[in-house]
Amino acid sequence: MRSNHLSVRPIAGNCGAEVHGVDISQDLDDATIGEIRGALLDHGVIFFRDQHLDKVRHKVFARRFGDLFVQPNYRGTSDDDEVLEIRRQPTDARIVGEHWHADTTMTAEPPMGAILYGIEVPPYGGDTLFASCAAAFDALSDGMKSLLSGMNAVHSDYRIAGPRVNMNANRSTKMRQDDEWRPTVNIHPVVRTHPETKRKGLYVNRSHVDQFEGMTVEESKPLLGFLYRHMERPEFTCRFRWENGSVAFWDNRAVHHMAVHDAGQFFRHVRRVQIAGDRPY
Repeated sequence: MRSNHLSVRPIAGNCGAEVHGVDISQDLDDATIGEIRGALLDHGVIFFRDQHLDKVRHKVFARRFGDLFVQPNYRGTSDDDEVLEIRRQPTDARIVGEHWHADTTMTAEPPMGAILYGIEVPPYGGDTLFASCAAAFDALSDGMKSLLSGMNAVHSDYRIAGPRVNMNANRSTKMRQDDEWRPTVNIHPVVRTHPETKRKGLYVNRSHVDQFEGMTVEESKPLLGFLYRHMERPEFTCRFRWENGSVAFWDNRAVHHMAVHDAGQFFRHVRRVQIAGDRPY
């Protein structure tokens, strides 16, 4: 087992830090894994440079933080359900993750986190934005905090998956859209308590939520619109510029994110593994 002395360098005020001094393809000792987990909890998303991860080592590293999570809308689309290869061709009209979202929140127990590895990335363009859900909650008025803390939201994937939306016609990374596909729907609190840090954070996102429990979509729209604009304010965000061999590891309970669709004429290939989580409370 290899021990490392890590250097953690924040890149923005409310989330994001680069971690240096570790090769995550190696068998790391428990103390080093604990340092990495600590940096993740402190910053919401952490980044590594100059890593060399094949599929096996990618999964080995992810398993140090929990069981692997299989995304239901990609199950059966490749030879390994635990790994998602995300490719973007210059002709693609759409890309995976191009709207602000937290991952797979329509499931009963959404993933705790995800680890994304840059295999072939553009020389510029194709950045990823992240935003702190806790910082966004902290910046609300006491009255708004009180109102939201008693509310739940309906999370579903009917707007982003399945044959009706036909996402496969517009992008290279394919998902399930067979006739047996059915929406996944679950209800989660609008304000989530992080199970490890105990910080409260907003837990709604554009991709999966368009209504509150007990309200119609139309009735929910004004308040959700305010929350989404608020959560995406620049002071809550960080921006990561990819290089080949870069890794982003985000806490899906603490941040939401989006892929910037500006890679133009360039091909992009990244690989993602997700880590199982628990039911939000």
